Amino acid sequence: MAKVPRFIIVTGGVCSSLGKGIATASIGAIMKACGFKVFVQKLDPYLNVDPGTMSPFQHGEVYVTDDGAETDLDLGHYERFIDEPMSKLSTVTSGQIYQSVLSKERQGTFLGKTIQVVPHITDAIKERMMGAARESGADIMMIEIGGTVGDIEGEPYLEAVRQLRAELGAEHVLLVHLTLLPYLQGSKELKTKPTQLSVRELRRIGLHPDLILARADYKIPNSLLDKISNFCGVERKAVIPALTVHSIYDVPLRFQSFGIAEIIAEKLKLGNVKPDMKKWEEGEKRHNAATKQVKIAIVGKYTHLDDAYLSVIESIKSAAVFHKRRAEIVWIDSEKLEEKDASTGLSTGSETWKRLKGCEGIVVPGGFGTRGIEGKIAAAKYAREEKVPYLGLCLGAQIMTIEFARFVEKDPKLTSEEFDEGSKLPRSKYVVHFLPGQHKDKEKGGTLRLGAYICTLKKGSKAWEVYGKASEISERHRHRYEFNNAFKKKLENAGLLFSGTWEIPRRGSGQAGLAEIVEIKDHPFMMGSQFHPEFLSRPHRPHPLFVAFINAVVQRKK
Repeated sequence: MAKVPRFIIVTGGVCSSLGKGIATASIGAIMKACGFKVFVQKLDPYLNVDPGTMSPFQHGEVYVTDDGAETDLDLGHYERFIDEPMSKLSTVTSGQIYQSVLSKERQGTFLGKTIQVVPHITDAIKERMMGAARESGADIMMIEIGGTVGDIEGEPYLEAVRQLRAELGAEHVLLVHLTLLPYLQGSKELKTKPTQLSVRELRRIGLHPDLILARADYKIPNSLLDKISNFCGVERKAVIPALTVHSIYDVPLRFQSFGIAEIIAEKLKLGNVKPDMKKWEEGEKRHNAATKQVKIAIVGKYTHLDDAYLSVIESIKSAAVFHKRRAEIVWIDSEKLEEKDASTGLSTGSETWKRLKGCEGIVVPGGFGTRGIEGKIAAAKYAREEKVPYLGLCLGAQIMTIEFARFVEKDPKLTSEEFDEGSKLPRSKYVVHFLPGQHKDKEKGGTLRLGAYICTLKKGSKAWEVYGKASEISERHRHRYEFNNAFKKKLENAGLLFSGTWEIPRRGSGQAGLAEIVEIKDHPFMMGSQFHPEFLSRPHRPHPLFVAFINAVVQRKK
């Protein structure tokens, strides 16, 4: 084993959205398959402290770790590929770095010195990298730098890497550069010039890539790989094609087919390595064997942006593959389900309803705000009445409970405190209300119930069966509102079972006995979780709730 941590730094060139997160996760998975302990850190150059308050349109989903860090969606890739838990150590932003340095300046830590990007900001960045390596005990420390080489906000991170490499030596720091080879339709050829210029920019900063991943949608001729090697000064064997593949989980196998583990081991002096890629090979076989299709509706409001629900999508697809099915995601805009003609009062969303009714299962994922809520409630009502398998995640669980309460109480005004923005309704109408200690005026950043909490399962319930008859489970949360226990007895008598509860407060002040899982008794599968099971689903080990949901879909189809 490596006695001193090795750092593998992944940068991106030419443009964003090339798949640096997937490349980082894939290399990490390969090095883990070699027997090394791997940990990953994402360095994001934006000035937000974390992505917790950023719009999904800006940044995709917010991924939550066991210790409650609100992080970039790439951490989801790291955990799904490497199958190791990430933590607060895994996420660094410029907002955090500057906040830390300026706090020290206010405390007088720097003894009156002028605070500068070099050395103070770069030193803080290096300390976060070294600190994560120390605390995680990693043999291999994977570090992804967000953005693109050439971005002004990314310069301090690249300078910090340059300094780290100078301090530790080239045998301890390896630089991987993922870069695009654009295809010109007119001349029908891939071009290497953007890659050459991107590497030139790295050289200007004082860095030189040890390994280039050439990203392309078309097969790259060997002549172009030779050209990249020659013009960029990188060994030919270390210029590796990174082609678009059918499944992102095929990427580790593709990279290793070019001997990437051996190349890295040679450069970092790790000795002889032989990665065990058996589980990835088995996964590829499972994926290829999944031929029958199932249509799964995701009812939400960010339906034009897959990244907003990335972990949910991956969880559905992985569970479907284990049932030898391919999941076709059908996007349902919940606002369109509630559209009505102002003059007639009749629904104008008939086309959207037609698409929803053509699906074999319905997932309502998490979210915040009032937009599209009544459409989601209408979808839950349809799933309950027509016995369509339904899985509600966080907000989706609250939606199905509100819909059921309205049905039982014959009261359409029952709702969540979140949706009563003007506080016009009496609190007795809130089926879902604020967490203890929460209120409308509280700061939004980092004030949710975040991270892993214990859930106690009710023996004999469907949830208990789904989780293999376990008495307790641990799941990750990200929410501000809880089920109102004042409704519990009446709803349970009517057939809505509170099958999972948070019995023992673990962090700060809290209220015991809060609902974590709800399910409808006389339904093939209508279940909701206050937590986010998608954060614990893995491609080789899909989450039990998603597996049970897809199973219900398959059984209903029979």
